Amino acid sequence: MDWGMKNRLSKIIKPETGRTVMLAVDHGYFMGPTHKLEEPRKTIEPLLDYSDAIMCTRGVLRTSINSGSNVPIVLRVSGGASIIGDSLTNEAITTSVRDAVRLNVAAMALSIFVGSAHEHQTLTNLGRLVDDGEEHGIPVLAVTAVGKELENVKGCPVPLVVAGGPKLETELDAFQLAHDAIQEGAVGVDMGRNIWQSEHPVPMMKAIREIVHGGVTVREAQEVYNRSKNTKEQVILRPTAAR
Repeated sequence: MDWGMKNRLSKIIKPETGRTVMLAVDHGYFMGPTHKLEEPRKTIEPLLDYSDAIMCTRGVLRTSINSGSNVPIVLRVSGGASIIGDSLTNEAITTSVRDAVRLNVAAMALSIFVGSAHEHQTLTNLGRLVDDGEEHGIPVLAVTAVGKELENVKGCPVPLVVAGGPKLETELDAFQLAHDAIQEGAVGVDMGRNIWQSEHPVPMMKAIREIVHGGVTVREAQEVYNRSKNTKEQVILRPTAAR
């Protein structure tokens, strides 16, 4: 990889731990106004300091994230379908690489839908975007829907980040998901609704960071969450440079 590609990746995947906690706030591009994301700026700002990267659309980036922020941006560049349509898998590339360069993003993200009716379309979208990204030194994150569970992380030749998915029933479920992802070989998690739809988003983010960067157990993460709800001070169970 060229220096620029390596540098952008190092902003997302922290060299100190080789891991990342991404905050996903790109839901509006297919879901429209989403519970607790109706005003993105109010949701995002309290979580910026605890996010290794933010995944968002260019609209959210321009309107809801301060340009003075140092948080890396993973720009959602695919779309074209919504939850009121026939299929969410019918996506195209909707944002140019030139715009990604103009916005100084750390990476670009698009969805691929393996096993769906639009598998070929979304995979060729990925191929074109990777070509364009390599030309400009911008990494590409493929948000991959596989249609069934795949557990062979070693079969993936690039860093794997596990998405948080829909809002889980309890905080403990989210901690378990993050813990299992790391234990199975992922370099991090990309969580959205399980963070900002929580009653206590910042304590949730702190606890997830402890799992990903600190290697704590699910029970220890629950302790961080509970203690963080009652104090503004940072709760650290195990020291690490990535905090």
